[in-house]
Amino acid sequence: MNRWLLPEDIADILPAEAAKVEALRRLLLDLYQSYGYELVTPPLIEFLDSLLTGTGSDLNLQTFKLVDQLSGRTLGLRADMTPQVARIDAHLLNRQGVTRLCYAGSVVHARASITSSSREELQVGAEIYGCASLNADFEAISLLLQTLRLAGLERVYLDLSHAGVLAGILGDVALAPEQMETLYTLLQTKDRPSLATWSQALPTDCANALLALTHLNGPSNEVLKKARKGEFALPNNLKVQESLLQLEALLTSITELEPATEISIDLADLRGYQYHTGVMFAAYIADLAQPIARGGRYDQVGAAFGRARPATGFSLDLLTLASLSKASALRLAIRAPWVNDPALERQIMQLRQAGEVVIQVKEGEAFLSTQYRCDRELVQQGKNWVVTPLRSVK
Repeated sequence: MNRWLLPEDIADILPAEAAKVEALRRLLLDLYQSYGYELVTPPLIEFLDSLLTGTGSDLNLQTFKLVDQLSGRTLGLRADMTPQVARIDAHLLNRQGVTRLCYAGSVVHARASITSSSREELQVGAEIYGCASLNADFEAISLLLQTLRLAGLERVYLDLSHAGVLAGILGDVALAPEQMETLYTLLQTKDRPSLATWSQALPTDCANALLALTHLNGPSNEVLKKARKGEFALPNNLKVQESLLQLEALLTSITELEPATEISIDLADLRGYQYHTGVMFAAYIADLAQPIARGGRYDQVGAAFGRARPATGFSLDLLTLASLSKASALRLAIRAPWVNDPALERQIMQLRQAGEVVIQVKEGEAFLSTQYRCDRELVQQGKNWVVTPLRSVK
């Protein structure tokens, strides 16, 4: 086997793309910190029971596992940073008020997800803890839309859902975890015949409402109207109606702030239902079949770490975002001779301190780079070195 071959669905990031990714990472973290988000960096590896706390079976299947030779316990290579950040808020920071945290780091999946062709992603996200009101959900969505705009993605489609709708429909109906997995799959795929057969054992009102969910998707205002009145109206109980009111209020706020954003609602889109407890959202763009980003409320994850804190936020893969971004990471540079000349070295140092890129090249040697383009050069004029336009771009 060639020593330079990488595992399947694992790839190097070459200079031009790496520069683009890093530039975007800095822009996004600066944006989040302008809102007061504090940067945290959780460890790449943790004990498995901590790493999977509050999450569903999907994350367990995606997590690489190994044995710690020091403790004998099972470790996990993180596949998602959100539970780690929840642990930091609940157990380490232990604050009483609102806490805003952001992060950027690598995650690794046991197999490539349908949203990515790689098993390694650079996850970027922002989370708000300690605020149970819609203000936090609105801030998270607003920040996500600004994230995509900063990356140069102009046409964004936002899809909303709410975990409380399904909880309100099921009410006192207790389903085993494997039954919930089946229900989730049937709703997600909108397989109405199979859902009708599967739900025959449930109370009639509950079964009818589950089937109605598969019809409640499309333009936001239309879906809300159908959910309240007509053939596909949902149960008129407190949990369901409160969830619809929250979606309506959030829709109004987003429309006022982002009138150009197209917003839809899909009440059967329950990806992440295992830990989401309220508003859920996903952002789409025309060039990608799967969501570019996902987020939502997950108020119970911190309970396993000793503190049940209201929480909401979002995350995305920065590598995918950078590949879709129209921004260019190409930087203009100054070409300089690679010779031993103290005056030249002093001039180069001054230029670099002023923020210029200066690249020294041996005489007669071609400069090859996908990240930099030399448009100027340092030329000796008498005893001085002067920056002049490059006579021939190389």
